[in-house]
Amino acid sequence: MNNQEIRAINKINYMCFEVEALYHQASLKLGISDSVSIVLYTVYDVGERCLLSDIYKKTGISRQTVNSAIRSLETDGILYLEQHTGRSKRIVLTDKGKNFVERTIGKLRLAEIQAFEAWTKEEINTYIHLLEKYADCFRKQVEKM
Repeated sequence: MNNQEIRAINKINYMCFEVEALYHQASLKLGISDSVSIVLYTVYDVGERCLLSDIYKKTGISRQTVNSAIRSLETDGILYLEQHTGRSKRIVLTDKGKNFVERTIGKLRLAEIQAFEAWTKEEINTYIHLLEKYADCFRKQVEKM
């Protein structure tokens, strides 16, 4: 691998870190922790009756972190857990939670939408395709480790 390729990898990684830092900054501005933001973002995306397993699968954050965020949100009256089928549980937003999610994650989603308004549909599709391709290829390399 030559220096130019290594610089390209570093640039990609640092850009990913910068995007993560922007989400962290957004969470701080919204007055929520990163883990709460991720949980509520997934609920906002999936729907107000989101399976707990959806959060584990979609976010990649640890069960302990997810469960800690959910306990905090339950304490604040934002959501509660209900039995779904078998051992699976579902997250349900309270009325207070629905309003809270709109005031927080709704703002975050709007910022994302506005950021992508400067992109063409082709650019968005290319970006998605390349991210998926990189994740698949990188996953295979990590599995070989």
